[in-house]
Amino acid sequence: MDCIVFHHPLFPRILINSKSSNVSHDQFQSLGIGKGRNRAWNFTCSAENLNGSLFNNNSSDESIGTVDAEITQETIGFFVSDAEGDPDRPSPGYSSIKQALTSLRQQKFVIAVDDDDDDCGVVEGNLVMAASHASREAIAFMMKHGSGIVSVGMKGEDLERLKLPLMSPENEDDSSAPSFTITVDARVGTTTGVSASDRAKTVLALSSPNSRPEDFRRPGHVFPLKYRNGGVLRRVGHTEASVDLVIQAGLSPVSVLSSIIDKEDGSIASMDTLRKLASDHSIPIVSITDLIRYRRKREMLVERTAISGLPTKWGSFQVHCYRSKLDGMEHLAIVKGEIGNGQDILVRVHSECLTGDIFGSKRCDCGNQLDLAMQLIVQAGRGVLVYLRGHEGRGIGLGHKLQAYNLQDQGHDTVQANLKLGFAADGREYGIGAQILRDIGVQTMRLMTNNPAKFTGLKGYGLAVVGRVPVMTPITEENKRYLETKRVKMGHVYGSDLQGPLTGFTKSTIDEENE
Repeated sequence: MDCIVFHHPLFPRILINSKSSNVSHDQFQSLGIGKGRNRAWNFTCSAENLNGSLFNNNSSDESIGTVDAEITQETIGFFVSDAEGDPDRPSPGYSSIKQALTSLRQQKFVIAVDDDDDDCGVVEGNLVMAASHASREAIAFMMKHGSGIVSVGMKGEDLERLKLPLMSPENEDDSSAPSFTITVDARVGTTTGVSASDRAKTVLALSSPNSRPEDFRRPGHVFPLKYRNGGVLRRVGHTEASVDLVIQAGLSPVSVLSSIIDKEDGSIASMDTLRKLASDHSIPIVSITDLIRYRRKREMLVERTAISGLPTKWGSFQVHCYRSKLDGMEHLAIVKGEIGNGQDILVRVHSECLTGDIFGSKRCDCGNQLDLAMQLIVQAGRGVLVYLRGHEGRGIGLGHKLQAYNLQDQGHDTVQANLKLGFAADGREYGIGAQILRDIGVQTMRLMTNNPAKFTGLKGYGLAVVGRVPVMTPITEENKRYLETKRVKMGHVYGSDLQGPLTGFTKSTIDEENE
């Protein structure tokens, strides 16, 4: 069959012709939709009885656009994918987490680097090693290239077992600062405690599960650090990164680390200096951001707590409640029909927007997109809407979102407002949503979104995206600047890009020769 007819309540008839195309590949790219890795569906659309005022196209017979729907490789197992956006792919210029874990198992170093500081452009790199592999030579290397402070990352239960209290207990909840305990030296086999040999013995004693509180002198020359439960998924710090790395390597959960400094002036080493050190000594250098993505991909971070029937104004659904193991936040998966083999499921991952979803704010299109997505799922007879809480204002929170509204009233656009408040333009993360979808049984999906970041943010988690469905809602006087900012600065797809309404499809038939 060459043509597919999609029905939609706002657009009575949309004809998709899989054999014809009048839009160039460059135009596909402008929609934020890359060419399929295995094959692509080129949909040429013509519309009948449409409200052209919404889409700058008053002709019902013209071709209104082409969408190149990417077909990603089918996946086997929960977390298998080599698609673009895969969380296992390291950031440009960095080694993979897998390479770092191999190095740690071989009793070698890793350099862990945090993100750029937007205010001063400083990154901090730490030499990291498993504490159980500490030696005089390794500690001497850390002292030569590091700050001179040798720290040991440890879990809270080990610090309690060794009776090592925090130096400043009142700061324990301050995620911006590391949590130092009282410093120590090993009692047996050491002299002053300051030499590389003495410090190595202290590090090894701290890493031993058989050590006792009386095995250490206080104060000393080694600085234990308290690891926060949840690691880099709770605090993006070098302590947490170092312990997470040795845990992922299958080693005892105690790390040894030291900040790397510039030999010439004693400042925090620049990225160029870190890269040279890594190159000269064959040390993998990894990004903490990559470690976060690596862990999110592999660990089940949500648990299903309840399932119930949910009659709504759109129809009847089954609603699943999931609780995040990281922060206790509860999220919903609203399911229509039988998921069955999980193939070709119509999916919407919707970020919470209290002002738009509940109060019908005209500043955004969130509430309209939610309404339209639910309608499309009902028409399809099968689909899932994941409702992610904690995404207010693209991750900045409800109060800050209202502050951003005030800045927008003063002339800033939505991206500028977030940045002025000290946040990223979009701080949302979709790993929780991906895990919920896989738990529901989704394997391949047609994703309802105008946001290319969401498109790539999901498919690296073992979900194959077989089509991207733009969710077109009315552009109004109140939200047109907001939508234009998202289109220009964040790559979202709207009517002006498609030259007409391709709002979604609810039923498709493709002949076997295209399979």
